Amino acid sequence: MAYEFLDTLSTPSVKAAQAANGRGDFWATFAGHRAFTRFTEAEAAFIAARDSFYMATVAENGWPYVQHRGGPSAFLRVLDDRTLAFADFRGNLQYMSVGNLGADDRVALLLMDYPRQRRLKILGHVEIKSLKENPDLAERLASPGYKAKAERAILIHLEAFDWNCPQHITPRFTEAELSGALAPIRERIAALEAENAKLRAKLAGSQPPA
Repeated sequence: MAYEFLDTLSTPSVKAAQAANGRGDFWATFAGHRAFTRFTEAEAAFIAARDSFYMATVAENGWPYVQHRGGPSAFLRVLDDRTLAFADFRGNLQYMSVGNLGADDRVALLLMDYPRQRRLKILGHVEIKSLKENPDLAERLASPGYKAKAERAILIHLEAFDWNCPQHITPRFTEAELSGALAPIRERIAALEAENAKLRAKLAGSQPPA
């Protein structure tokens, strides 16, 4: 069995839950190959198209903390086949994720593509770098025209990733995606309105005076 993502997360309690639900033998004898420890062009393209993701860290008291991170498309960059990075934009000034990562560098990411019902799960170890002290990295992670202030660079060294099934993902569309899809309809409506206006004007001109 080669299933790095599941192997990493299969603690004794997880294995007990699998067994209790009749899936212990299934995963114990899994014959497939899902190592997924290096990003391919498929993952790089998927990641580059995202404008947000969810990031989970663990606090020192054991509580998980999930944060939504957003920015312009491709603000999360694939530096190489085992490294992601993004400019950490200033948020609500609570610094919970940064604080958690200072004590435990493990992180889990969930990247969603709602229109196509796809999701990518990533496990990794975080390295925090100063943008001022790493100008080359800062330039590589820059998002020209984006107004948010970047406070630091966050590098994620890949442990494993996995693609999730599309079940239960409700398709949702951004304003930009809807705008492109609705453009032909808007053009057709505008043409019909113009034609209607001409017909009304022509009809009004043909009416005898009252």
